[in-house]
Amino acid sequence: MLEEAMAAIAEGGLAELTMSALAERLGTSGGHILYYFGSKDRLLLAALRWSEDRLAAERTRLLARRVTAHRKLALFLELYLPRGPRDPRWTLWIELWARTPANEDLRAAQQEIDDGWQRDLEALLAKGVDQGRFAAALDVPARASELLALLDGLSTRVVLGQRGADRAASLERARSAAALLVPQI
Repeated sequence: MLEEAMAAIAEGGLAELTMSALAERLGTSGGHILYYFGSKDRLLLAALRWSEDRLAAERTRLLARRVTAHRKLALFLELYLPRGPRDPRWTLWIELWARTPANEDLRAAQQEIDDGWQRDLEALLAKGVDQGRFAAALDVPARASELLALLDGLSTRVVLGQRGADRAASLERARSAAALLVPQI
């Protein structure tokens, strides 16, 4: 159900994702979907969590790889950024960010998901410092937070389809900023 919701978002965006349209795609009823999720917000949050759980597993595999810290950082940036303007995960993020101030469940979920990205990036940077690949004086939590904020901004531009903000250009900007924020030895 969640995979189909993500596919529907990728195809038509959130505006076209209704409970009845999703039910039709799944060959069930809107009531059946509401039984499991209770509301469209809960369905969207469940879809986002499902997507982010898959990315968390990819991050775990990435952190376990036997490649240089610089290469891991480059791969982390690639994993974070959206695939393009129709990326359903990022479309969901943008929608849920707008709803977060008024919804405690969304706010808590956002914080939990963001904390996972922060924790993993900090681990990657700290290991690079320990291995002597990144500067010893690196403020790991601050640099991780700054990089994630930058990636959020670049990602939003890609998803909105802004001129000059395609995935390749955004990835290059992210790499450039990472080189400045995380000095290599």
